[in-house]
Amino acid sequence: MEPSRQRIWVGIDAGKAHHWATAVDESGTTLWSKKIANDEGAILDALAELLVLADEIVWGIDICGTASALLLALLAAHGQQPLYVPGRTVNRMAGAYRGEAKTDARDAYVIAETVRHRTDFAPIDVPAETVRALAVLTAYRNDLVADRTRQVNRLRDALCSIFPALERAFDYSRAKGPLVLLTGFQTPRALRRIGRARLETWLRKRGVRSAESIADKAMEAAASQRARVSGEAVTASIVADLARQILDLDERLTGTEKQVRETFRELDAAKIIESVPGFGPVLGAEFIAAAGNLTGYRDAGHLASAAGLVPVPRDSGRRSGNLHRPKRYNRALRRVFFMSALSALKVEGPSREFYQKKRGEGLKHVQAVIALARRRVGVLWALLRDGRKFTPAPPLPLAA
Repeated sequence: MEPSRQRIWVGIDAGKAHHWATAVDESGTTLWSKKIANDEGAILDALAELLVLADEIVWGIDICGTASALLLALLAAHGQQPLYVPGRTVNRMAGAYRGEAKTDARDAYVIAETVRHRTDFAPIDVPAETVRALAVLTAYRNDLVADRTRQVNRLRDALCSIFPALERAFDYSRAKGPLVLLTGFQTPRALRRIGRARLETWLRKRGVRSAESIADKAMEAAASQRARVSGEAVTASIVADLARQILDLDERLTGTEKQVRETFRELDAAKIIESVPGFGPVLGAEFIAAAGNLTGYRDAGHLASAAGLVPVPRDSGRRSGNLHRPKRYNRALRRVFFMSALSALKVEGPSREFYQKKRGEGLKHVQAVIALARRRVGVLWALLRDGRKFTPAPPLPLAA
């Protein structure tokens, strides 16, 4: 019997190596179910088979990240717009169906059934080229920052085991000079051997700022320790290697941040976003990457809700007014507005005044920052809507 050609629902359980797609009809009967390699040819073959089954297909997918990028691009190229079904929802819905086994085929079926019964899932839009580029660049930058933090922690731990005075002398997470010092000297004995004057000259030849101050602190640390620790030579070589790796990461970070700035400033909205105190090119790029196409948000409240800045009630029995952060929200978007609020507090202006007002009302620091972040959503939304830059004073009304 030929299946109905009106409408079918397709659930896709996405993965890195392969996807599993299942199509169901209006009664929940499985019409098509197959494993699909994450390859253009395999995806196009499966898409061709599914498109002949019905005049209209409602697609649901549980991942909208890198693993499904090719799949989403091919769906968009064929005029298909899938809906995003969060993994949490899939797990909950799975309990409504028979069987406890968890397989890709079963998950795909649950996704298909979920989009068949519910119509409140957000569509997934394939981002424009610049937006996609910013998403890739900001994600890569964040990985580099995380790698650098880990390497600095490893360096401090290793250095503290053989030369604690030198580990305490500098902030290796910020300054370049102390890292350059560690590429050449990691032990008290090595520092005493080169001497104060020659150490300063050595640092200056390598372009280190404040070479005199760094040399003074290093020699002071060397004078405080005469004992040698077991394993000192091996640990010292590791410290030197870690210092070189961190310096290399710094160069890669500088290059990546330059790419982020240049790509971000290609957008018409860049000047508007950067005019808001607390938003630089990197944070602005993260906002664009996280928010995507702003036409997908009805208003500033919708954007704030997506960022998890609008509390939702969790009332029960006689308890009412019990507001909490929503469970489903865009964490990257929330981080952008929270970090921009923290940055805005460093300078005088409306943001600091609003924060101080909220503290005066009895809110704790984090609560006041979240309130400020919510307010900044409305401000940024209005600026982008009107196409104008931020000014501390409200704009004058237009003449009649």
